[in-house]
Amino acid sequence: MIGATRRAGRAWLGRLGHARELRRRTPPSPRYDANRSGPGVIYYLSPDDNKPSGGIRNLYRHVDLLNSSGTAAAVLHSRPGFRADWFANDTRVTAAGQITVGPADLLVVPEYYGPALHRLPAPARKLIFNQNAYHTFAEVPFAGTSAGAPYRDCPGIEALLTVSRDNAALLRHAFADLDVRLARVVVDPEVFHPPARPAARRIGHMPRRRAAEQEQLLHILRARGALDGWELVPIDGLTEAETAETLRGCAIFLSFSEREGFGLPPAEAMASGAYVVGFTGLGGRDFFDPRYCAPVAEGDLLSYAVTVERALRRYEQEPAALVSAGHAAAERIRAEYHPDGLRADLADVYRTYRDRAVPA
Repeated sequence: MIGATRRAGRAWLGRLGHARELRRRTPPSPRYDANRSGPGVIYYLSPDDNKPSGGIRNLYRHVDLLNSSGTAAAVLHSRPGFRADWFANDTRVTAAGQITVGPADLLVVPEYYGPALHRLPAPARKLIFNQNAYHTFAEVPFAGTSAGAPYRDCPGIEALLTVSRDNAALLRHAFADLDVRLARVVVDPEVFHPPARPAARRIGHMPRRRAAEQEQLLHILRARGALDGWELVPIDGLTEAETAETLRGCAIFLSFSEREGFGLPPAEAMASGAYVVGFTGLGGRDFFDPRYCAPVAEGDLLSYAVTVERALRRYEQEPAALVSAGHAAAERIRAEYHPDGLRADLADVYRTYRDRAVPA
């Protein structure tokens, strides 16, 4: 009897948690008017979330670059007056209740809203901005949904946009009938760049990412004395500028990326001149190059510990070599993940979808 009661309680809590998650994944939904005329606007839907998030930062950056290139765009929030302010911006933002969209407008919808796409106006033109293909089906149950959910059964979807070659390949495999386009991530070189002087004996890490595995790794390294003389620097809850400053002070960065669309933390660490060791998170395979960093096979904790020790020992024996590798990584990130490249990517995408003829 007690066991049955506990199971019922757990089931109730599970349903409650699922309901709360679905509420969080409800997109800002504007009114739709088929008779609305005038030039179209590209609206990037965004959660009202002010915690540091590379995904939301990308939404704001897309809108900035589109507007600076002469294409009208805005971030669309649910709450009037809301703006993410953990990074400096004067991005055009508006609220769903304050606008009406028509046939010429385009809604750019993060994959986060997949379970609630049906809440958006059916006739509205939509482009899914999938920043993490590994989360495409989160909160989308297999039972009770049709083949190709959540995208094929949502009217108005014209294409999928993603952030890495790794994710594009997965999306093309899953949705072979949909156009999948790529818009690179930007690592701002004005914010993330190597230090003027070599970094100190500090190891940067983001403690909330794969926290249990991090604890295991740090225990192993400490037990072997590998951390002696090194300072561990947790990076959590900082602004974009504070994160960059902290990364510049770290000679080594531990990557605990997991099933990522791209994996901004290790890319930002590389751009800041740190030598990165750890998991690629799959999406990070786009830029983890063993010539200037140390990728570790997914989930291989022993290999991770050995690789970190090897990097620390290398720093002891030939610090200039590790610094040189960090600078090579920074140059690679700067050369590929820059604003002009993203501006060109967006121009290519929206040349097709912004100007597509809309049926009368």
